[in-house]
Amino acid sequence: MSKNLEAKKVVVSEISEKLKACKSMVVVSFSGITVEEVTELRNQFRANGVEYCVLKNTLVRRALDDMGITGLDHTLEGPSAYAFGMTDAVAPAKIVYDFINKTKNDGRLTVKAGLMDGEVLSVEQVKALSELPPREVLLARVVGSLQAPVAKLVYFLEALRKKQAGEE
Repeated sequence: MSKNLEAKKVVVSEISEKLKACKSMVVVSFSGITVEEVTELRNQFRANGVEYCVLKNTLVRRALDDMGITGLDHTLEGPSAYAFGMTDAVAPAKIVYDFINKTKNDGRLTVKAGLMDGEVLSVEQVKALSELPPREVLLARVVGSLQAPVAKLVYFLEALRKKQAGEE
């Protein structure tokens, strides 16, 4: 086999490994973004545990086919960049949409699609993902929801005890 084919096979296997290891992936189209903006975007991605890279669509398509993931073929046209959320599933979508909102949605960076747990996400689903509150807030809400009924029971039992003891 030629060296070029071997190199492509290595890249496809690396992409497959990233897809298996990531919690989510966002596919974006970019055009007209300045070097400073890309650097800022990459720094935000890096700070949040997101791997951002530009890959050949044909190699990504081959990696997706190898994994049995379908539904992204229509998005793999034109210049595409990929943001792999390695530690947080929401981070890639949040960072992309923060950038889009900061640049007044001028079309230089657009979301094509997403991927989460092997399921293809539409642009609307990626946007909804970006609007989720941070993980800590969601956990606090769950704890608060679990704590509220128990706290009410404790207050009720305490009031009942005081009434029976004549402490009112």
